[in-house]
Amino acid sequence: MTRVPIIKSQTGELTDDPQFIVGGATRTDICQGALGDCWLLAAIASLTLNERLLHRVVPHGQSFQDDYAGIFHFQFWQFGEWVDVVIDDRLPVKDGEVMFVHSAEGNEFWSALLEKAYAKLNGSYEALSGGSTTEGFEDFTGGVSEMYELRSAPRDLPKIISKALDRGSLLGCSIDVSAGMLPRSRLKLLGKIPNHFYLISLMTQHSIFISKQITSAFDMEAVTFKKLVKGHAYSVTGLKEVNFRGRMERLIRVRNPWGQVEWTGAWSDNSSEWNEIDPSEREDLHLKMEDGEFWMSFNEFKKQFSRIEICNLTPDALSEDALSHWNTMTYSGMWRRGSTAGGCRNHPNTFWINPQFKITLLEEDDDPEDDEVACTFLVALMQKDRRRYRRQGQDMHTIGFAVYEVRTEFKGCQNVHLKKNFFLNHSSCARSETFINLREVSTRLRLPPGEYLIVPSTFEPHKEADFVLRVFTEKQSETEYVSFLWFQRRFFACKVFSKIPSINQFISVSLQDEISEEDIDDSFKSMFAQLAGEDMEISVHELKTILNRVVTRHKDLKTDGFSTVSCRTMVNLMDKDGTAHLGLVEFQILWNKIRKWLVIFRQFDLDKSGAMSSYEMRLAVEAAGFKLNNKLNQILVARYAENDMINFDNFICCLVKLEAMFRHFQQLDKEGSGVAEINITEVRVFSVFFKKMDVLVCSFDLIFIPAVALRDNVWLKRDSLRTRASRLSLSFAL
Repeated sequence: MTRVPIIKSQTGELTDDPQFIVGGATRTDICQGALGDCWLLAAIASLTLNERLLHRVVPHGQSFQDDYAGIFHFQFWQFGEWVDVVIDDRLPVKDGEVMFVHSAEGNEFWSALLEKAYAKLNGSYEALSGGSTTEGFEDFTGGVSEMYELRSAPRDLPKIISKALDRGSLLGCSIDVSAGMLPRSRLKLLGKIPNHFYLISLMTQHSIFISKQITSAFDMEAVTFKKLVKGHAYSVTGLKEVNFRGRMERLIRVRNPWGQVEWTGAWSDNSSEWNEIDPSEREDLHLKMEDGEFWMSFNEFKKQFSRIEICNLTPDALSEDALSHWNTMTYSGMWRRGSTAGGCRNHPNTFWINPQFKITLLEEDDDPEDDEVACTFLVALMQKDRRRYRRQGQDMHTIGFAVYEVRTEFKGCQNVHLKKNFFLNHSSCARSETFINLREVSTRLRLPPGEYLIVPSTFEPHKEADFVLRVFTEKQSETEYVSFLWFQRRFFACKVFSKIPSINQFISVSLQDEISEEDIDDSFKSMFAQLAGEDMEISVHELKTILNRVVTRHKDLKTDGFSTVSCRTMVNLMDKDGTAHLGLVEFQILWNKIRKWLVIFRQFDLDKSGAMSSYEMRLAVEAAGFKLNNKLNQILVARYAENDMINFDNFICCLVKLEAMFRHFQQLDKEGSGVAEINITEVRVFSVFFKKMDVLVCSFDLIFIPAVALRDNVWLKRDSLRTRASRLSLSFAL
């Protein structure tokens, strides 16, 4: 059978009169093509019912006529920021027809171009096959979704719905439909899409919904005898209480986007219940006939519908200042094999190394009906860019999080990273409802005011991914990224400067005191004389021979021996007089360090294999006197670990280079402020030093300030530039 070629054609080649939008953007503009991305199309269809949100994603004023240049642009929320995506107007075509999403109007292309832009954002059209509509909604609004099964809904669900409506959140509901109820012609659309994904949604001004087990936005729905449609997306638009027969009756307002086919049970438009309430209350509820919107009792609502979905919007997505909204904090992090990918609580030996985020809940909720002193907040954990890796055989990881209360002795501390023993002896005070392989996991929590640590993780250890952690709070709160740092006396502290204020942390190191020749015993002097020869100095090659002889005597160490490069690094570290050789005192100091580091290495070689697990690297480095943050620990593991193991010579080289960096910076930071400013001459010396040492260049941030410069997104005044033009600001950077 001959394959029909797939080509890309410009819209002008498909029709004589291409239009971007014809008669306004509507859900009939969205027809599914050969791609299994109906989850995305359902989200796009919902956007057409909210013009404000639509224009955020599809900027207004684009056309094929006015100022047409063959390109269009769209905006999507991506992991904490809005991204502008520019595309040309070439579309995949087969047999003269647009292959993927298209409009019923043959010359309308906004929906096809929007799909193309989203495919570009995710790497390819193929990456869009299969997904959850919540993913699309979050990328279109920047919001975070939560879902409640009405059969097992929390007792405070009415309060949750009421507050969501007050914030302008988007809500909706549906009744489950089994796959057997769908027409056979629709079942084939399932493709790669699991039937547990939420695949269709509809939206009004303040409502959004994601329904279950539907494969197309235009599936035929089954109507119940009370005129509710199964498998159909309803929006929730109101929640009120009325005085009915001497008691308060809670009612919920639901809308069918069709504009017709309404509920015919109690509290429907023509029901007798309306005659038994005060006319003013009836007027306040805006009761109208056959407009698609209807009221029903909340208890009946829970019986008839299967679930309710809430998409909480962030302040930047809301245009109405009168609406109350969540306070939102967003932080990025990463799981890296060997350093920060510890897996869930089922893996106690590595769970503690996961990134940790501290949250301080300051104010309890304003709820006069609730005697409990508690703070409501929503935690959402999202893994980044996983669709892009599908071509490499990767997909979504199974993710979740746990919340732990900060112990009394650590409360108020700027940096608290809980160790393994804590997790072995304490249980979490809250956690995500489940670990699941979706892009985002979110859970609403209520805890007393206080300090807590959120520990996001994959279900299994060693899984690498970047992630975004978002915390939504009703009241004032504070969050910070917890790095691996402590404050101790006599430690040299270096301030970390980052454009993300939450990541400004302190790195500390304990440097050993110097020794003099009088402190060296005679036996060591005798040994040094034999090793050094007549010149009484040890060269790089002599040091290599000495160290490798010593290492071979320790059969328990797994090592390939010290290389010439490693030995040259050690000489450069200890060489005080610039001779590129080690004298007696210099060699004694180095020898003491190696002996100390050997003891530490064996201490953290837990299985006595001769090599140390990379997960123990951070504790070993700390025992050697270096207290680093997660980012630097990740760099060390990436550079010195092989198959998640670190051998002895790599461990020694790592510590040598760390000490070299800290010592040199300490010399530059004469005031101990954590920031060193050096002139251009000193820069040359500095760069030569780092080239000799082959240090972790990414651990430093060199910021040149020329005559005109933009620093930290703020233009410097001309007077300030004159005084700083020849200066260079140097700081440790993440």
